[in-house]
Amino acid sequence: MSKPVDITSAEQFSSLISSSTIVVVDFYAVWCTPCKAIAPIYEKLSESLSRPNKITFAKVEVGHHKDIAGIYGVTATPTFLVFKDQKVVSSVKGADARGLESAVRELAAEAGNISSDGSSSGGFTTIGGESAGMWMGLNLPRGFSDVTDQVDLNGLDLLNSDTEFGSVRTLFNPSKPSAKSGREKGKGNASDTDTQPDWVESDTDEQLMLFIPFKATLKIHTLHITSLPPGRTENDDDSETPMRPKTIQVYSNRAHVLGFEEAEDIPATQAITLSSNDWDAKTGTAKVELRFVKFQNVTSLVIFVVDGDGGGERVRVDRLRIIGETGEKRELGKLEKIGDEPGE
Repeated sequence: MSKPVDITSAEQFSSLISSSTIVVVDFYAVWCTPCKAIAPIYEKLSESLSRPNKITFAKVEVGHHKDIAGIYGVTATPTFLVFKDQKVVSSVKGADARGLESAVRELAAEAGNISSDGSSSGGFTTIGGESAGMWMGLNLPRGFSDVTDQVDLNGLDLLNSDTEFGSVRTLFNPSKPSAKSGREKGKGNASDTDTQPDWVESDTDEQLMLFIPFKATLKIHTLHITSLPPGRTENDDDSETPMRPKTIQVYSNRAHVLGFEEAEDIPATQAITLSSNDWDAKTGTAKVELRFVKFQNVTSLVIFVVDGDGGGERVRVDRLRIIGETGEKRELGKLEKIGDEPGE
């Protein structure tokens, strides 16, 4: 789903092998002809098998990182090491494409990613369902991955949410929404169970203001928004039945959540209007494609739900997924504002 991670420091390497169950590492040299020959094959493996926090591909240039190569006894290039749970479990020396693919696919099959014969079993996520505990409402765009795990949950903020429903962290819950699994509990029923409803609804009107800081600098391609309001009946009060988001404004690299009046005076990085046709009938998920060139070095997002798709007074959001690429790790607590728009 993504390209190999270029390692820039020993600290980054250590963090990577501890954050992903399986890590495949290409130790190469810029002058090495066999390294260049096998590089396209390695990148194709990375694009087809990478899964967030499950299988990660990386590259280490031995000339710049002799310390890392020395720790693992790498004396020739290319050398491929496969880590599982932070331990080296296999290695492939030389430009042995068949040996490399066999080693990687064997571990991927153990992880439940693909079958041992190389055919896909749907990966770690299944569209419109869940596998290994992860909900995914839509297919991922080619070349990009789910980077929702880079959300700094401790820094989230959500304005105008009804406290009788889920908290802001609910939006990034990896599990399948209760509305899709027959476990939904409505307002007023939360006291009958040990948990709150696992979705967010607006309070005094249909607007929501969400602040999302990230643990790394991201390139964001798409947002997947899942909204599963119940179907209306003849006896329902339209004002009480929640709506799906319609108009959304996205702001990049803000240092904090915006006030509703403040947002009216600041140009959005991008404004989106969703129609009924944008929502997947099976999963209740809409794909919000961002102007990729404007979301290249993102440390935070503010998502402003301006209104809903009907005449009601409440908007409902069940899940939110961030799709793109992960860049350098950030020091949390220090948001750097990078203006994309004139006057910022």
